[in-house]
Amino acid sequence: MGTDVDIALLVKELCHHDAETEWIEFKTNNSDAEMIGQRISALANSACRLGIPTAYMVWGVDDKTHDVIGSSFRYRLEKRGNEELENWLHHQLTDNASFEFAEDVVCGKRVTVLMVQAAFYHTVDFERVPYIRVGSYTKKLREYPVLESEVWSRITKSDFESIAAKGGLTLPDALSLLDFPKYFDLLGTPMPQSRDEVAHYLCDDEIILRQDDGRYAVTNLGAILLAKSLKNFPTVARKALRLVQYKGRGRSEILRSKDYEGGYAVEFESAVEMIMALTPAKEDIVGAVRVQTTAYPERAIREILANALIHQDLAVTGSGPVVEVFSDRVDFTNPGTSLVDLMRLVDNPPKSRNQKLASLMRRFRFCEELGTGWDRIISSCEALYLPAPKAVEYEGAGGSVRISLLAYVPYRSMSLQDRVMACYWHACICFTNGEAMTNKSLRCRFGEGGPSSSTVSKLLATAVGDGLIKPVDPETAPRYMRYVPAWA
Repeated sequence: MGTDVDIALLVKELCHHDAETEWIEFKTNNSDAEMIGQRISALANSACRLGIPTAYMVWGVDDKTHDVIGSSFRYRLEKRGNEELENWLHHQLTDNASFEFAEDVVCGKRVTVLMVQAAFYHTVDFERVPYIRVGSYTKKLREYPVLESEVWSRITKSDFESIAAKGGLTLPDALSLLDFPKYFDLLGTPMPQSRDEVAHYLCDDEIILRQDDGRYAVTNLGAILLAKSLKNFPTVARKALRLVQYKGRGRSEILRSKDYEGGYAVEFESAVEMIMALTPAKEDIVGAVRVQTTAYPERAIREILANALIHQDLAVTGSGPVVEVFSDRVDFTNPGTSLVDLMRLVDNPPKSRNQKLASLMRRFRFCEELGTGWDRIISSCEALYLPAPKAVEYEGAGGSVRISLLAYVPYRSMSLQDRVMACYWHACICFTNGEAMTNKSLRCRFGEGGPSSSTVSKLLATAVGDGLIKPVDPETAPRYMRYVPAWA
């Protein structure tokens, strides 16, 4: 926090406020450790309640006139017992307390500023007690149930996307880190002529934020979408998209790999193009026209890639989304467990950890409207008679989800599991379209040269026995039987 802020400019900005607030407090020389610990808790929780990223405590400013008078308080020299003040405070506060001291000379007087980040994940407690600012007073949070409810409401809605990835920037410096023309290009909006107008748009979408000292910060959302280089933002540097192509079906030999340095909006189209280029394609002559057929539908590639970026758990540090291309499949893996049952991806109400990221990705037209993506993935795979995509969840180290697009294989070469899952997802798609699956529709799904009617009847019976589908009317004659998913 402090290393990115002009302290002198910040103090002058804070002094312009008419009075102390729930997120600003002025002191002269008070160095009581207990008082400081309580204030950190109160300021963090109040900032969270008010939706303010950072709260401040300033030594060396008169709390009535807001004149800079200087202070003898030196946080580096203060101790509690034999322990340095800053270290002692960290031990007495909950582990989500994020604060930083900074010193500078303002108007010829030495001041100290304590910057406190808004509470995140849970309340910030001091000696196991959460505090809150009530006007300019510090009180125990439990004594104010309405304020406590407001704090927890904010905490449950807090998001990684809105936190500053890099702050203390001039507007030109902030814009220099971002491919902001891409933002306007993707939205189909004419790019403004002035930097201030550009900033207006970017601030509205929380790509950047204006700080209390008048400078700017690039948010995690702005960095992960529009960064020219994610390496410039430590909070999201490990979230870069990685693409790997292997020889054959295993991971023993890498043919090529690429780490996409830019933000997702900057790199998305080139990543899709690369994936399509690495997968097989064939050309057919239709009439007098040469037609290229790809091994995998581009619509499915785009949608699964976008979902991997959107639905990853950004709190899982050290790993990002990975695309792996094999001779018989393409795997898309993102960190974090799924928020919905993987067997109910077609009909479950959509959920996303990263609502703002999801919203902008859809506005950029990288993926379909919320809740329709998996339907289109399945339908596009059925159009090419491919096996149904596989969705697998892995536990441990924050978990991960892997979606696999499988290359075409004739029905006779498909495993029983792949046949059954193709049957299940076909039933799901029919149901969401207001129809029911039949023996004929399933045979058509597998294409010409597919299974016979009797073979499909056996497959349907297997899927019913596995509890995946059910007949609409069990008493109907076999040739007229219609099926829906078991959950319908």
